[in-house]
Amino acid sequence: MPDISLTDNAPIATPLRWVGMEGIDLPVGLEEPGCEPRVHARVDAQVDLPTPQIKGIHMSRLYRLLDRLTAPAALTSRALHQLLVAMVASHEDCNSTSARIQLRFDLLIRRPALVTPGLAGWTCYPVMLEATLKEGRFSLTTEVEVTYSSTCPCSAALSRQLIAKGFTEAFKDQETVSPAAVNAWLQQNATLATPHSQRSKARVMITPPTNDRSLGLVRLIDRIEQALGTPVQTAVKRADEQAFAALNGANLMFVEDAARRIASALQGEYGKPQVKVRHIESLHPHDAVAQA
Repeated sequence: MPDISLTDNAPIATPLRWVGMEGIDLPVGLEEPGCEPRVHARVDAQVDLPTPQIKGIHMSRLYRLLDRLTAPAALTSRALHQLLVAMVASHEDCNSTSARIQLRFDLLIRRPALVTPGLAGWTCYPVMLEATLKEGRFSLTTEVEVTYSSTCPCSAALSRQLIAKGFTEAFKDQETVSPAAVNAWLQQNATLATPHSQRSKARVMITPPTNDRSLGLVRLIDRIEQALGTPVQTAVKRADEQAFAALNGANLMFVEDAARRIASALQGEYGKPQVKVRHIESLHPHDAVAQA
C-alpha cells in the first residue's frame, strides 16, 4: 500500500518543532494512597520533525507506543522516560531527536470529614503531567489544582468593628454586664456583619524527584492543603461545618498570603515551584490573583 509520507517530499521545506496528536483517551494506572488505581487520561504525544524535506511523521507508531502507559501498569517517571526514548527511536527515519507527552486527568482522593467518624467523600484534583526528551535530556513537570476556601482579612476586621460597635451600643448604659447577657447578645448579634469568603483555586507546577517509585501526587496535594488550612470538604454534618468555619476563622488570607504560604511550604522539597492562586471574589464581579 502507498505511504506518501515516505515517498513524497514536503512541498514547503520547513522543519517543524512538534508534530503529533492531542486528546487521545487512555486508561492510566496510578499508585497513590487513597486514590482509585485507574484514571481516564487525555494524552498528547508529539515528536519533532527537523528535516525540512520529510513530508510527515508516522502517527500510528506513536499511538501504539502509548499502550505502554495503560493500566494496570503504574505511571512513573521512569515509564514516561522510557516511552519518550521509544518515541524518538520509532522516528529514526524522520531524524527526530525530541519527543514530548502530556497527560491530563482528574485524581479522586478519598477525604474524611473533619469531625464525624466514618464520614468521607471524594475530592477531585485536576492533574497535568508533561514529560519531554530533548536530545537525550529528560524533564518532567507536574501541575495540580487544589480548591480551597479563603476568607478576607480586611472584611473580617471591618465585620469585627461593626460587631464591637453594636455591642458597645447595646450595653452603653450598663456599668457591669454578666457573662450570660454577653452570651445572649452574641447568640443574636454576632452576625451583625460577616466577612466575605469564597471558593478559591491554587494551581501549582513543580519538578518532581525523578527517582521516586510513584509520582507523589497525593504528597504534593497534601502539602498544599496543609499550607492553606482550608481545603474544601465533601460529606459534612453540622459539627463538620462548624469545624470548617473555625478553620476559616483561623486562616484569614489575602490572595497574596495564599501564594506565599504555598511557595514557602514547597520550597525545600521541590526547588522553585510555580504557584498561581485565584480567589473567585464574592465582593467583586472579578477575581483576585497572585503568582509566586
